[in-house]
Amino acid sequence: MTPFAALLERLVFTPGRLAKLALLRDYFTHTPDPDRGFALAAIAGDLSFTAAKPAMIRQITTERVDETLFAWSYDYVGDLAETVALIWPEGPVPGSEQRSAPRLSDVVRVLRETPKAELPPILADWLSVCDASERLALLKLITGGLRVGASARLAKIALGEMAGVPADDIEEVWHGLNAPYLPLFDWLSGRAAKPEAGGAPVFRPTMLAHALEETDRNALDWSAYRAEWKWDGIRVQLVATSQGCRLYTRTAEDISHGFPEILAAMNFDGVLDGELLVIREGVVAPFADLQQRLNRKAPGPKMLKEFPAGVRLYDILFDGAEDLRGLPFDLRRARLESWFQVHHPPGMDLSPLIPVDGAEALAELRMGARDAGIEGLMLKRGDSPYLAGRPKGPWWKWKRDPLTLDAVLMYAQRGHGRRSSIYSDYTFGVWRGEGEAAELVPVGKAYSGITDQELAFLDRWVRNHTLARFGPVREVEKTLVLEIAFDAAQLSRRHKSGVALRFPRISRIRTDKPAAEADRLEDVLARITNHAGALISRQASVS
Repeated sequence: MTPFAALLERLVFTPGRLAKLALLRDYFTHTPDPDRGFALAAIAGDLSFTAAKPAMIRQITTERVDETLFAWSYDYVGDLAETVALIWPEGPVPGSEQRSAPRLSDVVRVLRETPKAELPPILADWLSVCDASERLALLKLITGGLRVGASARLAKIALGEMAGVPADDIEEVWHGLNAPYLPLFDWLSGRAAKPEAGGAPVFRPTMLAHALEETDRNALDWSAYRAEWKWDGIRVQLVATSQGCRLYTRTAEDISHGFPEILAAMNFDGVLDGELLVIREGVVAPFADLQQRLNRKAPGPKMLKEFPAGVRLYDILFDGAEDLRGLPFDLRRARLESWFQVHHPPGMDLSPLIPVDGAEALAELRMGARDAGIEGLMLKRGDSPYLAGRPKGPWWKWKRDPLTLDAVLMYAQRGHGRRSSIYSDYTFGVWRGEGEAAELVPVGKAYSGITDQELAFLDRWVRNHTLARFGPVREVEKTLVLEIAFDAAQLSRRHKSGVALRFPRISRIRTDKPAAEADRLEDVLARITNHAGALISRQASVS
């Protein structure tokens, strides 16, 4: 447990990507199996435990620490694992055989095999013999919230650098393996051949685009690019083989269980790239409708009927066993169109190409993207192969400009990880009603877009203008205006205001503006996105 704890602590306090990669490489190189495999699973988010829950951690802590002291400490720190790690009384438990921190692999084995009722004394013994850093790592492992600034992709890149193999090769065998990934480490260490996918439906690394800035637009050879819409859904990869079908997000998360109608339509052999959307009678619904389907393990008949999922296809990576990723985009598009004419799977269609008549014509179309509920445009070089990652030049995303509104700060909550003691998550609202009956209704929450200096200012402001406390949340005086940038506004039954904002972020702190002059709910409602469809007809008139 000690090496794993040291790794997590160093990752938290190491901001640079290259430095984090060096830490991960060193850990995977010098830590023996199976500990390094379980650490990899924890960082990748593939390690979870059903028996040990936060309620158990809280219970065993309050049995040893004054409840009021614990409550005050938790309120100040804002993170359960960090609070317990700091407040837990050190020293071996009398009569216990545990004298030092357990190995990571032993922790995993015990948590997997021990009945829930027998875990509290074991967990208490572990916490008692660990130091604060080891306790924090142990508790973060149990609760599944590492938050150390290292992603699964970063860990795979570190493994590839350690062994001298491309990270994409690791991606292609990843889904056929389970923690502690012994066949993977045997291959990377040269002790065995590369694990075979064996026809399994494995994820292939996704190709991504860079944002198109003004300097890039001025230098672009527009005739070399093909254009298509950037649909407002989530990017997915459809993998169908003789061993089964899978639906993956662009980050390799398997979401197959949530979209049974898509899997039922995957009666083919190949790998396709597309956008998951809610589509009704050929018309794309707002992203808020798709959100009704996301993170649901087993959607019922009513959900399937009211929010029918579909996929708008962008690309074809494999046709059967044939790897098409090395072909230029124009040839892959021709193959995709031919493939679609043969298979025509239910609930799927092709994302249409847009004639590229120069920057001006495309800019005019892009201006209408918001009204159609489309994010913007994609530009893809006709000669570009399908390359993993985000190479600069082959693909560009030309998103619509963000909207802004002036909203009033209503609540603030502590963040996570390095922000766990800082009020960094802000709920903001706009005015509804007139005169004395006017009230603020929340329309969103944001925690990004500001500098460290602005974050420090807001944290101080929250602490000095608190009206009430609700655990890690504070209600504040309704006097500070924030300028919020967002991509779209959508109707939502989950919010009191009836509105939800897409990708809200703070663009400015408006200390110069009185709260009474903040925007009103009708201003937000006027910006509600419509269904995508009108823009397609507009495209025809422009071209």
